[in-house]
Amino acid sequence: VQLQASGGGLVQAGGSLRLSCAASGITFSVYTMGWYRQAPGKQRELAATVNNFGYTNYADSVKGRFTISRDNAKNTVYLQMNTLKPEDTAVYYCNIRRLNWPITDYWGQGTLVTVSS
Repeated sequence: VQLQASGGGLVQAGGSLRLSCAASGITFSVYTMGWYRQAPGKQRELAATVNNFGYTNYADSVKGRFTISRDNAKNTVYLQMNTLKPEDTAVYYCNIRRLNWPITDYWGQGTLVTVSS
């Protein structure tokens, strides 16, 4: 499985960005797609995930501001980020979690989002 993320960049506080992640090489049928982020000096944390049925899960810190969606036909997941805050600054990693046995995580290369105050 290969994941190619894009869409990071520099934005002022209050602005918006949209991240995209295209997956290839998927041979299993049940998996979640999501975004995790890692700020400088901190551990990687969940931002948002979406499963095959469109059920979404968000970190409390991004609820109401971020929207995750997926296009199953294109094996692509998106993260629309609005009302960005400086504390959203992080490297954002695309993730696929295979839920067919064996459960496996696949990661993209990361894309940097910088929010200036």
